[in-house]
Amino acid sequence: MRRADRLFQIVQYLRGGRLVTAAMLAERLEVSERTIYRDIADLQSSGVPTDGEAGVGYLMRDGYDLPPLMFTRDEVVALVAGARLIRAWGGAGMARAAEEALTKIGSVLPDGTKHRTDQIEIHAIASEMTMQVRERIDALERAAEKRNRLKLSYRDAEDRSTERAVRPLGLWFWGKVWTLVAWCELRADFRMFRLYWIDWVTNTGETFRLERGKTLTGLYRAMEEEPSA
Repeated sequence: MRRADRLFQIVQYLRGGRLVTAAMLAERLEVSERTIYRDIADLQSSGVPTDGEAGVGYLMRDGYDLPPLMFTRDEVVALVAGARLIRAWGGAGMARAAEEALTKIGSVLPDGTKHRTDQIEIHAIASEMTMQVRERIDALERAAEKRNRLKLSYRDAEDRSTERAVRPLGLWFWGKVWTLVAWCELRADFRMFRLYWIDWVTNTGETFRLERGKTLTGLYRAMEEEPSA
């Protein structure tokens, strides 16, 4: 890879305020960490607002005017496929955003590459996704983001219904099945609620604070500690 191309790729990796280590850049660009240190120093001296230091990591300050994104062929495939999946299986707002994202992806591609998006034969069909389900996905996503405490009625596999007060933490998609991942106050534990089995859900108007052991990090740690079968 030419040095100019490598510098360009480093700038792309630094987009969005992400903290990136020299080791990560060296692995992705297949050069030594010493080379990365020199490249970062050259970018800083040329006016690219990069903060950080060796052994800690680097990030780019907000507000820097960057050239349009350039995508590789595999990146275009991944972006288009992901947008099409969300357009088919996401919430109503997600679907609209995915449609807009596809338009924006096409707009930033050079003329010689734009036609590739139409040639990507990866599609998603979701005839069972009703507007009610889509709107519920959006509502639950917003509740998790804003940390809104919810009450819901949930049916289990044996069609027994219980009312729960939950702290929504996120949504997981299992392939045709969306689940709400939450801390259930009734069970005092993490639970995953299938959206199709939720009869109703209401926002209590209350917010909750993240507590140690009751976050997604706590869930991941508990899953790691579970004994394997």
